[in-house]
Amino acid sequence: MKRREFIAGLSGAAAWPLVAQAQQPAMPVIGYLNVRGPDDSPELLRAFREGLKLEGFVEGENVLILSRFADNQMDRLPDLAADLVRRQVAIIATTGGIKPATAAKQATSTIPILFTTAEDPVRTGLVASLARPGGNLTGANFLSAELVGKRLELLHQLIPKAVRLALLVNPNGPTPEITLRDAQRAADAMGLRLQVHRASTPREIDAAFEAIASDRPDALFVGTDPLFSSRRFQMVNLASRHGLPASYGIRQMVEVGGLMSYGSDTSAALRETGVYAGRVLKGAKPSDLPVVQVTKIELVINLQTARTLGITVPQSLLVAADELVD
Repeated sequence: MKRREFIAGLSGAAAWPLVAQAQQPAMPVIGYLNVRGPDDSPELLRAFREGLKLEGFVEGENVLILSRFADNQMDRLPDLAADLVRRQVAIIATTGGIKPATAAKQATSTIPILFTTAEDPVRTGLVASLARPGGNLTGANFLSAELVGKRLELLHQLIPKAVRLALLVNPNGPTPEITLRDAQRAADAMGLRLQVHRASTPREIDAAFEAIASDRPDALFVGTDPLFSSRRFQMVNLASRHGLPASYGIRQMVEVGGLMSYGSDTSAALRETGVYAGRVLKGAKPSDLPVVQVTKIELVINLQTARTLGITVPQSLLVAADELVD
């Protein structure tokens, strides 16, 4: 072989990896639209990744996730959803309730949208039915507002002498009117008196706790809301500072020192959404994927917090609890 031909052959061989790389298809990109901030609920994104992995997709290896966070500013959701559409993501996965899912639906009728919400997706117009969603949306639905009465009952069981209860809701949240209605019904049935307080910003949370502490209720019932979830350290610290026994709707509150929670396993819902994302990437259509009903409900009690507040947890709750934090 002539020297010139040998050098030309080496040059061609060196170019092979570059050609092969150029011919490899680009990894699909999932747009992740969250109503909270990037550091507020990392366990939810982690659960979503777990669901993807169950279908054979690992971030950075064969799929990318492009996250957009609204930092609890609902008016930012339409622009964030539109940005994901402009970037031509393969899927938009939303979490944090009906509002991010609605923003995504208004932004596109062609890109598959996978939601995770506590609100009824049929009643709110996201899908035509749970079994046959139709259109480009499906996802996971879990219980929240439906558990208000049971949550109040469990709080009264924990503190049987409680008569006056403070109720904290976010007036700008997904379902404050349902929380108010169901809590009042349950309170009337148990002979309890409710004092309603409202907060829709971190500053208003501080003010609400000051007002609640001044009113000196026997216990506090905190409505389930994305803002409250994202401000869980603030909420739990304020409850501790004022010596308020409080009931929450998500276990993350108890994990950082809250007294008690009763609610759906939201991480399980995000895991199911991740599984669906993997199936859509494999070719499944959202219209053919029934909305997943996440039915796992958890009662979690923080025994250390109970002792600090001077509360003796009754044996009935110790047995019923799914987890005791100590």
